[in-house]
Order: sequence, then structure tokens, then C-alpha cells
Amino acid sequence: MDCKRLGATLALALSLSGCMFAPGQHMRSSAFARDDQPVGNDQIELIPITPKLIAMDRAARDLPGLPAALTSYQPKDYQIGAGDVLYITVWDHPELTVPAGPQQQLNAAGRPVQSDGTLFYPYVGKVIAAGMTPSQLREELTRKLARYIEAPQVDVSILTYASQRVWVTGASRQAATVPLTVTPLTLGDAISQSGLDATQADLSGVRLTRDGVTYTIDLDRLGRQGGGATNIFLKSSDHLYVPYLDRKEIFVVGEVNQPGAMSFKTSDISLSQALGRARGMQQTTANGNAVYVIRGSQDLQSMPSTVYLLEARSPTAFAVASQFELIPGDVVFVGAAGVTRWSRFVNQLLPFTSIISNAASARNDLEN
Repeated sequence: MDCKRLGATLALALSLSGCMFAPGQHMRSSAFARDDQPVGNDQIELIPITPKLIAMDRAARDLPGLPAALTSYQPKDYQIGAGDVLYITVWDHPELTVPAGPQQQLNAAGRPVQSDGTLFYPYVGKVIAAGMTPSQLREELTRKLARYIEAPQVDVSILTYASQRVWVTGASRQAATVPLTVTPLTLGDAISQSGLDATQADLSGVRLTRDGVTYTIDLDRLGRQGGGATNIFLKSSDHLYVPYLDRKEIFVVGEVNQPGAMSFKTSDISLSQALGRARGMQQTTANGNAVYVIRGSQDLQSMPSTVYLLEARSPTAFAVASQFELIPGDVVFVGAAGVTRWSRFVNQLLPFTSIISNAASARNDLEN
């Protein structure tokens, strides 16, 4: 190929180079507008990650106290309801306590509360038990049995709790109901009794629905603050939903050793932890001044997407990164160094110029 054709080939290749994309291209801060000017179809704002930013972010994320509607609730004494099975003892009168004799099983001697809230007892007949506490029912039975038995001594206990319960669904091995008993049930008790799958449950986003209102509770963070805040009492018909971890992911891409999606169990994960899970940045190809956290907006019309920039060449930057908290959906992008981008561009360009050179040679042969 003569010098004229070679020059034309190189000129064409260089003119096309501006159209070619080099993988791992470094995002320039000038591409992002601080005054929320549109870039393409998106609104993007670039913010450097600094100690001041972390302090502001932490202040904004500080958990307010749990709602008073939850913390102020104090359960009343247990009230008997339909479906409960009672064991009623009349001392010195085994014929009333265990009518079939001592060979009868304890459960078979129980007195079930019917769907209308009543139960039947010898000499007394039907008694409306629903709505009474065990001690109130004991007093009622004592008063009525006193007509037939001198100074009756009556005791009432509950064999089976069935009338009041809370539901726990979500990341559990199976949907569970936890009964309320004479011992008040706390949120922590319900979680521990429901058989949650610890490998799948996200305790930082537990949702409690009560009387048509849903509250989101970060059990992970509350537990780290001492645990006492989780001892809120539950009431009948409360519904607890524990979300799955697969809805709580961040993504690490670019010049890292192990890119991919990562789930996390705790209420937060720092930027340095995310980079650590990705086995760190690639030493030979990564640009330490090009670590970005891309945080999308739910409504781009009213709020811009935000891109945070960490200049990670300085050792002190990793101290800052260890304090910067990520949220689900964040994308961590590590850009490539300039020499890496040029090397990749050349690797893409050489096969292309080879094709042009071959085409030029073929045309020369045809002309000759």
C-alpha cells in the first residue's frame, strides 16, 4: 500500500476514534451540572464526598424515636375469647374438675369457649366467658357454685390460647401466627418465635401494621442502640412483615476485582465495605480519583439523580469512605486510569485498521 493510501487509512481511523467508546471510561466532573442542568435525558448533580457531607448525611438519617402510638401502648390483662380452652379446677371436687376420672387426659378435660363466647360448666350452666379475665371468670364461677358447694375454691387457667394472635410474614420459613398469652408479647419475642430465616431476613425494614397504620422499624439499628427500644408490646391482630434481603442490594462495577450485586443484612453499609466485598480496586487499571456512587432519583422531574465522587488516591480518603453510608439501589462505579483507557482504545482500533488496510490492499490489487 503506498504512502497516500496509508495516510488516508490512518486519518479515517483517527476520525472514527471519537465515536468509539473505551470500556471503563472515566466520568468527568464537568459532565455533571451543579445547578441541575440537564445532561441527556437525566438531571444529574455531582457532589464530592467530604467529612462535612458525611456529617450532614448522618444528621439527616438519625432515627427519630419510635412513634408514641407504639411506645405508649400497655397491654391489659388477658381477656378470654372464642377458641380458648380453659382448665377449671374446683378443689376437693374432682368430679367437677375431671368428670371422667383421673384416667382422663388433661387436654380432654379442658373447657372450650364456643364461638358465641360462652362455655358450659356443671351446676352453673352457660357462662359468658369471652371478655373476662381468668380471675374475673374465677370469681363468677365461685359465686354461682356457692349455691351448691360450701365455700368453693376455684382456679381458672388457660390450656390453649387461640383467640388473640399476631401474624408474622415475609422472610420466615413459613407464615407464622404467634398467640398472645397472659404474658405480654413484645416485638422482639414475636420475631424470635416466628422462625425467621436469618440468611434471608432484612431486620432493618420490619413493617408493623396496626389498626390500618403501617410503621417501618429498623430493628438492626435499634438493637445496636441497646435493644430496649424493641420491647414494644404487640396487640391482637398486629401484622409483622419482615422483608427479604434480595430487595436490599447495591451494585459495584468498573475497575474492581469482583464486580456484581451485593445484599447486606445490616441497616447500612459503607462505601469502603462495598469496595472491600468487591475485593478492592484493580491496582493496575483503576483510577483512584474516579470512584463514584450513583444514586438514582424516584422522580427525575422533581429531584435530580445524584453522583457522589470520592478521590481515593489519598489514604485519608478511605477513612472518609468508611463513614459514607450507601443505601439500597446505589451503584458504585470505579473508573479506569488514563493509560488503561488508551490501551483499550488501541486494542479496539487495531482490528478496525487491519480491516481497512486489507480492504485498501484488495482494491489496489483490483486496480492493478
